[in-house]
Amino acid sequence: MSTLLTGITTSGTPHLGNYVGAIKPSIEKSKDFNKNFLFLADYHSLIKNQDPELTFKSSLKIAAAWIACGINFEKVNFYRQSSIPQILELNWILSSVTPKGILNRAHAYKAAVDVNDKTDPDSGINAGLFNYPILMAADILLFDADFVPVGSDQKQHIEMTRDIAGRFNNSYGETFTLPEPIISTDIPLLPGLDGRKMSKSYNNFIELFSSEKILQKSLNQIVTDSLLPGDPKGTKDSILFDYFSAFLKKERLDGIKKSFEDGAGWGDLKKMLFDIINDELSPLREKYENLINNPNTIEEILSEGEKQAVIHAENKIKEVRETVGIKPLHG
Repeated sequence: MSTLLTGITTSGTPHLGNYVGAIKPSIEKSKDFNKNFLFLADYHSLIKNQDPELTFKSSLKIAAAWIACGINFEKVNFYRQSSIPQILELNWILSSVTPKGILNRAHAYKAAVDVNDKTDPDSGINAGLFNYPILMAADILLFDADFVPVGSDQKQHIEMTRDIAGRFNNSYGETFTLPEPIISTDIPLLPGLDGRKMSKSYNNFIELFSSEKILQKSLNQIVTDSLLPGDPKGTKDSILFDYFSAFLKKERLDGIKKSFEDGAGWGDLKKMLFDIINDELSPLREKYENLINNPNTIEEILSEGEKQAVIHAENKIKEVRETVGIKPLHG
């Protein structure tokens, strides 16, 4: 039985790039695995965000978005990281076998150091950022995950998890599964409206479940060139065509490509794109709004998933405790 595990940091509101790059493919991929663990990484979010209201609202919105998009709860355990205390217990145990040198090499930490003055390279860097790879390792190893879908920029986290698990296994005996990353090369990267990475910091994102009016207005802001209606338009390096590619299969995409080549106007093409995206999101948007207005439903779903996750987590942490010599003194 292969196990898949995915975590989503609860920072901000889901945007269209999250849907194309993570939500949709992860839900589809979960059909191929016997066991799936999907969690809200709410403790991870505290590293960069100390706004309690933002943390709370983000957890609500992200949970509602994933549920609305069609998680199959017969195959997926959906839970909050913060509701599984065994994760933090394992985090400490793993901290005790993890060399500091491994953490020094983490990309996120090195990037934070690089922007600092050399006289104080750790200025403004909290211990949470530095220790982040260990908490991620605990998330993964506690649930015996065989595979973890990640972007190519996060491959290092899985490599570090394997390194930490290997060091533990070498010290105490075979205890943890060494996970493998799943890096999908066939999932299109949806750029922001200006062609850069879609991000709130660049203000070039489209909120996943914005209203139809705002969705259309946002799509109209996608950067195009000055070619007029009637002028043939190329699809290579076209931000607009990238959006079509993210939502259409090859057969329909060929028709869109012909429209580009035949000189369709940018306004007409953007209207076509709006219709395609809105047709896909409309039924999901309605489910999302119902969930946001009924948070008790979300809480019930998470609580049920957490009951099952805690059973697995407690069995595993009990094994780990005994392995390191923390066990009853009798017998």
